[in-house]
Amino acid sequence: MEKLPAAFIRGGTSKAVVFHLSDLPGERADWDPIFLRAMGSPDANGRQLDGMGGGISSLSKVCVVGPASTEQADVDYTFAQVQVDTAVVDFAGNCGNMSSAIGPFAVDEGLVHAADGPTTVRIHNTNTGKIIASTFDVSGGRAVTDGDYAIDGVSGTGAPVRLDFLDPGGSATGRLLPSGQGLDRLDTEHGAFQVSMVDAANPCVFVPASSLGWSGTELPEVLESNLDLLHTLESIRQTASVAMGISTDREAAAGNRLTPFVALVAEPQDYRTLSGRDISADEVDVVVRFLSSGRPHRAVPVTGAMCTAIAARVPGSTVQDAARQSLGDSAPLRLGTPSGILDVNSSVSVEEGKAPHAEFASTYRTTRRLFDGNVYF
Repeated sequence: MEKLPAAFIRGGTSKAVVFHLSDLPGERADWDPIFLRAMGSPDANGRQLDGMGGGISSLSKVCVVGPASTEQADVDYTFAQVQVDTAVVDFAGNCGNMSSAIGPFAVDEGLVHAADGPTTVRIHNTNTGKIIASTFDVSGGRAVTDGDYAIDGVSGTGAPVRLDFLDPGGSATGRLLPSGQGLDRLDTEHGAFQVSMVDAANPCVFVPASSLGWSGTELPEVLESNLDLLHTLESIRQTASVAMGISTDREAAAGNRLTPFVALVAEPQDYRTLSGRDISADEVDVVVRFLSSGRPHRAVPVTGAMCTAIAARVPGSTVQDAARQSLGDSAPLRLGTPSGILDVNSSVSVEEGKAPHAEFASTYRTTRRLFDGNVYF
């Protein structure tokens, strides 16, 4: 067996093995077998018992951090989604939750030198080519971990990390609205559906839950138990992938399970979270249920949340149609997710005769290093 230095870190509602770029082979093609072995994939049992993975997409991730390749950033960050049941490592998009771990990791590892107090690390995500500004407190030369900030889906509290996704539009396709429209019709083998295809932070396709006969408040276990729904959503996702120009055909779209995300959207309504907490309709502005790598997400991908907040400000989109109509131009969007509520700020400039432009999207997460040492493969 061989070994590589690594850290195991929670970022938001995800966990990942984090490597230094300098510790990995110089050829990207040599990374895949290392990441698969480290995570314990592929595992037909879906448990990844022979690796660091946790059997679901949010717990089967790898991050690579190294020196910045652009003057706009302090560090480079590459994200890898390791599929649980297949021997696939996907670099097609970014993980917003794990993005919250990168700035603190860079400071703790000496990649970025920071004085005590509030610090901003500018992160270049190589998957999307976008810049993320990560702001957090530093004390004694290390990122502060302890604090009283809580995020739904994670027990306890921690120090807040603010993430600002700058100019997030066109992360994969080069355009905020790949089709040029806020609303499109997709024809699939399961029928025709009105959807919105938006590319901000990560590309997403938003489907009204009501068009599939669902309320949008269902918990992940309920959605996952309905194979007809999952097949329909995957068909919509693959069709959207081709329509957005992400994949050349349906076969290629089936092979790229990471992007685009597909999400059910619904109007504000009462529901109960995974922890049994009751959420009232007046606490949220829109209800969302995301699928990640084919499985219902137990919270929400942060990049998906960013895209949702941007889409809510795109005229005529399914998200804007479902969202609370009193939502102001500068008010944060309160997303109702299976784990609770996530607030996301966003700004979209809409000028007559011009395509909408996503200026930024931001939110807060917490992060904690769980352990470091060596990963064996």
